[in-house]
Amino acid sequence: MLFPTFYKVTNTQQIDDFKYKFEISLNPNHEIFKGHFPNNPVTPGVCMMQIIKELTQDICEVNLQLIQSNNIKFMALINPEINPDLVLELDITKSETEVKVKNTTFFGETTALKLSSVYQIKK
Repeated sequence: MLFPTFYKVTNTQQIDDFKYKFEISLNPNHEIFKGHFPNNPVTPGVCMMQIIKELTQDICEVNLQLIQSNNIKFMALINPEINPDLVLELDITKSETEVKVKNTTFFGETTALKLSSVYQIKK
C-alpha cells in the first residue's frame, strides 16, 4: 500500500468470477488532505486511481504497472469529512501479461468515478 493510513478496506465481496465489490473508508485526517485542500478536503483523483490499482493487485496477486487509462470520469468530489465511506465495483479481466479493470466508485447513491484501465503484469 503506497499510503498505509490513507484508507482501509471494510468489506470485500466477490460478485462473480470477474466482478468484485469493495467497501473502503477514507481517513479524513491523512496528510494528503492537508494540502488538497486546506479546510476543504478533496480526494485527489490520482489517489483514487492508486486505490483501484492496489485492490486489483490484491485480487490478482500480482504487481501491476498502469499502461493505459481511458474513459476517466470524475463525476463528484469526494470530501472525506462528508463522505469517507466508498463502494468500488471492479470488473477485472486478467490475461498472462495484463489486467483490464472497469471501475465505478460510489458514495451513497452518488456515482463519484468511472474509469477503465489496463495494467501490465510486472515480473
